[in-house]
Amino acid sequence: MKSIFEKQWIWITGASSGIGLALTELWYQRGANLIISARSTDKLTAIQQSLNPEGDRIKVLPLDLAEPTAMAEIAQQALDIASNQIVCLVNNGGISQRAQAMDTSLSVLEQMIKVNFLSQTELTRAVLPSMVFNKRGYIALTSSVAGKIGTKRRSGYAATKHALHGYFDSLREEHYQDGVHICLVCPGYIKTDISLNALKADGSKNNQMDSGQETGMPVQLFANKMIAAIEKGNDEVYIGGKELLTIYLKRYIPSLLKKVLRSVKYS
Repeated sequence: MKSIFEKQWIWITGASSGIGLALTELWYQRGANLIISARSTDKLTAIQQSLNPEGDRIKVLPLDLAEPTAMAEIAQQALDIASNQIVCLVNNGGISQRAQAMDTSLSVLEQMIKVNFLSQTELTRAVLPSMVFNKRGYIALTSSVAGKIGTKRRSGYAATKHALHGYFDSLREEHYQDGVHICLVCPGYIKTDISLNALKADGSKNNQMDSGQETGMPVQLFANKMIAAIEKGNDEVYIGGKELLTIYLKRYIPSLLKKVLRSVKYS
C-alpha cells in the first residue's frame, strides 16, 4: 500500500518510540521520505540503521521540545534536508502529567507548555511559509481525548492539549485557501509508554503504567488510522476505544459525563 506522500518528505517529532516510531515504520514501508526527530540521537540512529541503513530516505535530526526558542533554527535544518519541500509535518512529541493541580509546581507547568504547545507552534510557524509557497501542506498534531475533556490529575496536560485545538483551528481558517490541511488527532488509550514518562508534581517521572495504556489499542493499529486521517485531509479525528464516548457525552449529555468522570479512579 503506497502513501500519497511516496517519495516526498515527512517530518515527525517524538519519533524515537510509541506513536512516532510506528508512524515512521509505516510511512517508510509506504514509500515516504522521513526526517525523524526526538532528544535521543542514539535511538534515532538505531531506527535509521534498522529501516534505511543507506540513510537516503530517513534523516536524523535531534531536537529538544523543551527549548521552543531553538525550533526555528532546527526547522531550517529540516527544510534544508528536504530542499524546502516538507509536505507533511507531524507534531507528535509531548509529555503527560500525573498530579493534582494544587500540588503541581510552576516549573512543571512551564515544561508542559513548552513541550506540548509552544514548540509545536514554533515548528509549524517555521515550516508553514514553504507550504504556503508550494500551495500544498499537511500539518498533523497528536492531541488527546484530554484535548476535549478535562479529568483529575491531568490539569496541565489537558490545558496544553486544549490550547492546541484553539490555535490550530484558527490556523486552519487562516490557510485553507493555501492548500494547507491541519489534522488534530485525539488518541484515547493507546499502548505506549506515555504514562511511564508522565511528570509528577515535582517534575520527576511517574514510572507507572496506567491500566488504560496497558490494555489500550495497539500502537501500530492506531498509527494506521492516524495516517489514514491525515492523508484524507480530515480536520479532527478521535481514535481509541470506549473512552471516546466521553467526548460525545460532553457534547450531548454533560450531566452524565460529570457522574462518569467523578466515579473513575485516576492514577
